[in-house]
Amino acid sequence: MASSFLSFSLLFISLYTADGFRCYSLFRCDFNSTDLKDIEYIYSEYYNKLEIARFSSSVGKYVGYTEFGVKQAENWNKDSSELARRSAEKERFCLNNIEAFYPNILTKPAEPYVRLHSVTPSGGKHSAMLVCSVFNFYPKKIKVSWLRDGKEVTSDVTSTDELADGDWYYQIHSHLEYTPRSGEKISCVVEHASLREPLVTDWDPSMPESERNKIAIGASGLILGLVLSLAGFIYYKRKARGRILVPSN
Repeated sequence: MASSFLSFSLLFISLYTADGFRCYSLFRCDFNSTDLKDIEYIYSEYYNKLEIARFSSSVGKYVGYTEFGVKQAENWNKDSSELARRSAEKERFCLNNIEAFYPNILTKPAEPYVRLHSVTPSGGKHSAMLVCSVFNFYPKKIKVSWLRDGKEVTSDVTSTDELADGDWYYQIHSHLEYTPRSGEKISCVVEHASLREPLVTDWDPSMPESERNKIAIGASGLILGLVLSLAGFIYYKRKARGRILVPSN
């Protein structure tokens, strides 16, 4: 969990309607554990969407970002009681809230979803490539490996870093470049804190994925055609029963 970087914020807005100006302040806690040393309290002042000044518990004072903000920061930094009050918010506000959220939400792992598919390699010495894509897992730490006939593959394997989705979940993609052999068994193995045992996904080389997709689409079209034909036939029969025959002279 130490590798994760999380935050939560409280927004307090004060509106000044004269000439349409807006001023608001933002309280934020950035943390990667419940340890006080891993927590940063940040208080920011904004004017018309522009941050003019900020207090950070890591810095211990206000810093201005505009001409007006610099003057405000200088005035606030002269007030020792103001600095002490802001510094105390790290423990009073951040720590108390983090201790409430962390064990109930942030430490609960999310199981990964695995998708194994083939792609055409762009070059190299092998004619085939498999991609093991792992989605929606938490926490960040994960291990993705490959087995070929029960033995771990260590060569011709590349992998991305754990990619943040922006919603505290992660994804990773591992590539295996290889030359197919008849009757072999290739598997992608995922090890993660959310899993009691490694998640093993076997590759089915019986048919390329593109061909399986074509067959699936074709079968769906055939079934839809049959359903529409049957519906048309039933409609025709019902209409035929309702006709009144008039004898001709």
